[in-house]
Amino acid sequence: MEAAQQLQMVVAEVQAARQQVASLNAQLRELEGTIAAVKNQPEDLALHRQMGTILVEVDDREQLLKDLESTLEQMSVAVSSMGAREAELISTYEQLKQSLEG
Repeated sequence: MEAAQQLQMVVAEVQAARQQVASLNAQLRELEGTIAAVKNQPEDLALHRQMGTILVEVDDREQLLKDLESTLEQMSVAVSSMGAREAELISTYEQLKQSLEG
């Protein structure tokens, strides 16, 4: 495969990685907002969790918070991994670009 084709493929991969990072970051912010809302919800008001197409009342708030925080941690790791992948792709892009220019 010639360098110009490789460059085009890397550009497409960089764009896809950036979209995934942006999407994951949006999901992280939403999850952080959900955690804050759960923590601020008065104890005398019920909380519900979506399970499939229905909402189920939550009996154990602490477990719900643990589940949400675990998901947040996993998503943070995914964002870091995708960010690292994006950086690798950008480095590859720069190297290919220089080889085409030089």
